[in-house]
This record gives sequence, structure tokens and C-alpha cells, in this order.
Amino acid sequence: MAGLFGRLRSVMSARTVASQVFVLQVTVALLLVAAAVAALLVQARSDGEREARNRSVAVAQTYATAPGTREALRGPDPSAVLQRKAEAARKSAGVDFLVVMAPDGTRYTHPDPDEIGKKYIGTIAPAAAGGTVTETVTGTLGPSIRSVAPVTDANGEVIGLVAAGITVERVGGAAQDQLPVLFGAAAFALIVATSGAALISRRLRHQTHGLGPTEMTRMYEHHDAVLHAVREGVLIVDEDRRLVLVNDEARRLLALPPDAQGRPVRDIAMDPGIARLLASGRPASDEVHVIGHQLVAVNQRAMGPPPDDSGPSGTVATLRDTTELRALSGRADTAQGRLRLVYDAGMRIGTTLDVVRTSQELADFAVPRFADFVTVDLPDPVLSGEEPVDTGTDMRRIAFTGVRHDTPLYPSGRLIHFVSTTPQAVAYARGKTVLEADLAAFSGWQEQEPARARRLVGYGIHSMIAAPLRARGVTMGVATFWRSQKPEPFDDDDVSLAEELVARAAVNIDNARRYTREHSMAVALQRSLLPRGLPEQTALDVAYHYLPAQAGLGGVGGDWFDVIPLPGARVALVVGDVVGHGLHAAATMGRLRTAVHNFASLDLPPDELLWHMDELVSRIDQDEDTEGAVTALTGATCLYAIYDPTSRVCTVARAGHLEPVIVHPDGEVEFPGVPAGPPLGLGGLPFESSELHLSEGSSLVLYTDGLVEDRHRDIDEGLELLRGTLAHAAGPPEETCRAVLEALLPERPRDDVALVVARTRVLDGNRAVSWDVPADPSEVARVRAEAARTLDEWGLAEEAFTTELILSELVTNAIRHAGEPIAVRLIRDRSLICEVSDGSSTAPHLRRATTTDEGGRGLFLVSQFAERWGTRYTGSGKVIWTEQPLPW
Repeated sequence: MAGLFGRLRSVMSARTVASQVFVLQVTVALLLVAAAVAALLVQARSDGEREARNRSVAVAQTYATAPGTREALRGPDPSAVLQRKAEAARKSAGVDFLVVMAPDGTRYTHPDPDEIGKKYIGTIAPAAAGGTVTETVTGTLGPSIRSVAPVTDANGEVIGLVAAGITVERVGGAAQDQLPVLFGAAAFALIVATSGAALISRRLRHQTHGLGPTEMTRMYEHHDAVLHAVREGVLIVDEDRRLVLVNDEARRLLALPPDAQGRPVRDIAMDPGIARLLASGRPASDEVHVIGHQLVAVNQRAMGPPPDDSGPSGTVATLRDTTELRALSGRADTAQGRLRLVYDAGMRIGTTLDVVRTSQELADFAVPRFADFVTVDLPDPVLSGEEPVDTGTDMRRIAFTGVRHDTPLYPSGRLIHFVSTTPQAVAYARGKTVLEADLAAFSGWQEQEPARARRLVGYGIHSMIAAPLRARGVTMGVATFWRSQKPEPFDDDDVSLAEELVARAAVNIDNARRYTREHSMAVALQRSLLPRGLPEQTALDVAYHYLPAQAGLGGVGGDWFDVIPLPGARVALVVGDVVGHGLHAAATMGRLRTAVHNFASLDLPPDELLWHMDELVSRIDQDEDTEGAVTALTGATCLYAIYDPTSRVCTVARAGHLEPVIVHPDGEVEFPGVPAGPPLGLGGLPFESSELHLSEGSSLVLYTDGLVEDRHRDIDEGLELLRGTLAHAAGPPEETCRAVLEALLPERPRDDVALVVARTRVLDGNRAVSWDVPADPSEVARVRAEAARTLDEWGLAEEAFTTELILSELVTNAIRHAGEPIAVRLIRDRSLICEVSDGSSTAPHLRRATTTDEGGRGLFLVSQFAERWGTRYTGSGKVIWTEQPLPW
């Protein structure tokens, strides 16, 4: 043992640290592999013994209960019956012996026939008593496991015994077969561990430059001596922003506590500015910080890339006492303050795309940080988004901020004509900043208005800077900075700062101007494409509200609505939304609205109309995809509803749109569960319509998602708020519309809002009558008579002749060319409506009959006497309708 430890000491006394670490790692790996192999061998032996025990018991008990064993033991010659069977069972079970014996141990069977009839050598008493006994015996073949199990009759009496034995070596053979693999794996693990140790040792040798322990100790002693002797503070911060090293000079300059090393930087009491710098890890070069009465220049650099290439890396910072530069501290503070002022200006000026607000933000920011009064003057075209004119100096004062409000300066909102000698006119015309350091000298600026100029000087305003608002080569106005309370006049450094502030603001004002122009164009386009008023109809009492998105937030979108009168006193309600904002969304909205009008003129059912709209949007998408200039429109939504005042049925279908809300006359609010179809443009998917039976005085509320959804409120919350608002909103649709907007409309909507409230009316029996007509030509006369009588009751006797002629022709055509059921309906609305329905889906066509034709003139006469006529299809056939103007 002493020799082994001696050899280890000689190995560990290698010259370099890297060699010692390599030997130590290889030794540890070797010991771990050896221990693992030994543990596996011990485990294999234990598993072999347990498997041998389990197998011997299982074989003995199985054969003891096997069919025929009990009968053979009761027979006259058990050996003759059992010897052959026992040997076959022994070989199939893989045991060394299987012996059947009498309760006293006399063998009936044995692998060696000469042993039959002899006594069994082993413990059998527990088995003869009805139990199972297992023992380990060491014989010539090595350790073996023997188990004896009883054979009992039906009464539980032991009539024989079965013994089974197996050597441990037989069971453990499989484990021994795996030893080459085990030793191979151990060797592989040792090779891998040695290779890893070699790589680590190589890296360590590179890091330590092949130094031994003594040299490294000496090097670190010298390092500490130099580190604490230099007159420059040194701090090292790791990637977790903990202070891992600090020398004596750094402790002195920062007044660090004794326990600072090892703590997070933010938890150490030190100068806040330096603490932020160390915590941020950003590079710094001669950054000056004032610590008490000292000026400390700080440099900070990263020590290398972060370990995981994601977070900050460790940094080393040096601190140098520059108190001798105290005379320059005032200028440094001023420069730093101006840099901070310019930085803050970039954060606070231009928060919105609004020209006036951005100009006011410039004035508000500069007072009192830089000037005592600030005015911003812009030409009127800039306010409307246009380019400023090249000639003229008429500008409107749109922003004014000062430390006092009783100044003689022109107020906000005034249109000012600056004469050519004023600094504002010169700055605007030349695009150069003008400095008037001494206003009391009256060098020409007073010619604008001499009396006001004297009041300004008397008021105390003594210095001025006029800076042009110039961006992208365009001068858009002038910002003027005035000083009164600070006695020093503006200087050249102030001019540079003013130009920095104005340059930042000018870019934002130009962006706002351009956006204002585009927004105005989009609003104008959108307004021109939306309904300018509601059409005349009697089926619904409609109120609506449309609000485009706030400029600078979402911009004009693609929401739209429509109220379309249909034949038969019916009315169609439409609400849609094109996803997106800007001119493209507004133009697309106009295209879709026109398409809905065209399809509505064909009197299509809602689901069929949406199918045609889906096809149209898909074609638009394909056309624009081929051009490659515009984004596809998939995502447009639409809801289309048709209300019939005679049947009080409202048929609704929707394509990706929010479902309508029904407010019943008793105040109950209901979302009717209209089936939701896919948005327009997906193609290939069906749309379903739903029929709603509405009582007279019910309100149908249609809306777009901008009403119920906002960044501060999800859509479910908005729908519940809409439900609650409608439940308490009583009165005409106008008041309901106003109440909903007050409750749900955001202060600055980021999306378009369209809201339509339609209250239902009903055409009762006094204004609509209908008759069923059998398919008999003689019924035409009865229809004419009923129509004449009805028109007389309505006070429309003058229309009887024309109406009888129209009904006679339409009913005759239905009887001759169509099928039952045939019905006639008269409706007295804003016009007199005649409807003849039949069971055929074939529509008649207007033609001009020749002089030799006997027929074909009926429909021509109808078209001449009626103001309008047409055909619409139903689920059971078609309806031919006509409209006649009423005399009032």
C-alpha cells in the first residue's frame, strides 16, 4: 500500500498543473469504471441465485400438480409411469434433476436409473408436512438450489414428493456470456473519459501557459500586488452582474463597503450613475461621473462574448480620478445636459401622426428646458397635408408655450404675414437658422410690427432663434425660441441645439403631414363610397352611425353598411368589413358594396348572394396576386339580411361577420345564433341562412368588430356590454344608436365603427291581401273582381283598370305556362305592388311580337303599364312582381 501511494505521489508531482489535472481525472475515471464493473458482476451473481431459486420452486410445484402425477403415485408401479415423463419435463424445464419420491423419500424417478429406489438426500420433512422447502447445496458441480414440493390427493393428504434442482452456474451462464460486452463497454467508457481529460488538460495547459503550481502561485501574488498598487481603480463584473474583483483604488474612489466583492452591483451602495453603467454592461469611454467633490472618468469594456450568446458578458471597468479637470466640469455638464435634452426630445416629440399636436409637443418640450417661450408657425397647406407654397411668408401660429401667458407675442391660431426682413421670413426662405442675440438692437426684426416689437423688448424678451422646420428638402415652417428670464443671450452652441431639436421635430411633422394627406384622401374616398342618406322605404325605421378610425392610430378602414329596398316592400340590410386600413381598404370596400348592390338587384337569397361575393373576392385576390402589387383580400366579412314586412320574416346569412342582435319589444336582448360562414375569399365553403320571425317593433342591431373589440377590452366583454346597453336602451332607433355609442365607443378608436339599428314595421291586412288561384282560366275573372274590390276599399279605384290588366296577363301566363300552386298578392306600400307566384322556376322573357303573331304581347303590356317589374325565385318556384306609382 505504501508503494501504491508513493507511485501516486510521484505521478501527482508532475511539473505542470495541466498534467496533474489529467492524471487525477484519468485515475478517478479508472476507479469509477472498476467499481461499476464489480457492482455489475455482484449483481449478476445475485440475480442468478434468485433466478435458480425461483425456477426450482416453479418446476417442483408445477410437476407436483401436473395431470397424471397423482394417479401414477397411487398406481402399482409409479416408476414405470413417471420416469419417462419426469426426464422429459426435466429437459424441457432446463433443471439438473427432477425426482419424484414417496413421502418417506424413496425415489421413483431419477436422471440416473440406478438411483431409483434409494433415499433422497436432502431436507424433505417440511414438504412431507404439506409445505415447500428450498435449500442451497454445494456439490461437485458447484452451488445448486433444490426445492421439494408435496403431491396431495383430493383430501389434502401428502401422497408423494417432487424435488427439482438446478446449479447456479447454469442460470448465471447468460450473465457470463455478457462479460465481454461489459468489459468492452468499460474500456470504451475509460477511453472516452481519458480523451475528455486530455482535451481539458490541453485547454488548461493553454490557459495556464504550461505553468506549474509554484509559478502560478507566484504569478497571482505578483498580479495582486500590481492590482492594488496602481493608482487607477479596477472592477470586474461577471455576466450575472456581480462584482467579482475590486482593487484598493476603486474602493477608495467609490467608497465601497468591505463586503462589496461578490455581491450584485445593484445591491452595493455606490454612485447611482456608475451603478447603472456597471449593471448595464454597455461600453463606455472616458465617461465622466461626479462623485462627491471628485470627477471620475470611467471606461468599461466587455471581457468577451457571453457564455450562451444571449445575455450580457462580463465586463472590466477602470476608474481614473480627474479632479484636476474640475474647471471643465461646467462645460461637460452642459454638453451632457444637451445630449440628454436631444435624446429626451426624440422620445417625447412625434408621439402621434398629427401636425398640430407634434408642433405643440416641440413647444412644450423646449419650455423651460431650452427657452422661455416657443412658437411654431406653419403655412395653411401644411396643416391639410399639402406641400407648402414656394412664395409668400403667410404662416399660421399653431403652437405656443411660455413660462407666462401675458406675453406680447402673437397668440395661437393667428395667421401672420411675416415681412421679408424678419428672422422667421429669412429662415423660411433660405432654410437656414437665424440668431438674434440682442433684440434690443432692433436690427430689422422689428419691422414686422414696431409697436409690438418695443413691447416685447420692454417685456424682457432679449434673445431669439428662428429655426426652419425642414425635412426631405422641404421647408414646412419656422420654430422660434425666445429667451427672457435667463440673462445670457443665445449663442452658437444654442443654435446647434435648436437645430437638433427642430430637425427631430421636422421629420415627425413631415410624416404627420404626409399621413394627413393620405388620411384625408382615404376619408374622402370612403365618404364618397358610403351611403349619403337612407333610401325611402316603409319596412324598417333605421338609424345608423359610421366613424372612421382615429388618424394616426388605425387609419381609415374598410367597414361599410347599406340599406337596400327590394321588390315586395322588402328591405335588405348589409354590414361588412374589409380587413386592413388605408386607401386600398377603402377602395376595396367600394367595390364590394357595389357588388352587393348588383347582386341584390337580382333578388338573390342571402346565402346565394354571399356565395357570389365569395367568388368575386376570390377573383379579385387572384388578379392582384398576379400583379404582385397588393396583399390578398382574404378576410373580408359580410352580413346580409332581408326583412319582409308582410310575413315578419328576416332571412340572415353571414360570412365571417359578428352575428346580429335582436331586441324584442319587451326589452329582451337575444343573439339569435345565425350560422357562421367563412370570411369572403376563402372559396369552396358553403353559407347557411337563418330565418328569424320578428314581432312588430323589434330592433335588429348590426355592427362591426370595431364597436365591441378594443385593445383594452376583448370581444366577449364587448358583446356582453352591448347586450346590457341594448337591454336598457328604450326609445327610437336614433336614441338606441346614441346610447350604444356612448357606452361602447372607445375614446380614440383604432378601427372603423359601423352601427345600424333597424326597428321593424308590419304591413297588416289593411295594406296587403292575397288569394290562392286554381289552375283554371275561368279564375282570371274572379281575380280581376277581387282586385277591383280591394283597390276600391283602399281608395285606389283609379288604378283598378291598370291593375286588372296586369293581373289578368300575369295570372293567365301562370295558368298556361307554369304549375300550381298559384297565388296573387296585392301590397299597398309607397307604390302599388302586384305579385303572382307559381310553382315553376322558368321565368318569362319580354319580347316584341310581330304583326302576324297571335300572342306574346301580354308581358310587353305589363312592362308598359307598370313602373317596374321583375322576377324572383323562391324555394317552391318563382314570383313575378310589378310596381305602379300611387297618385299621392
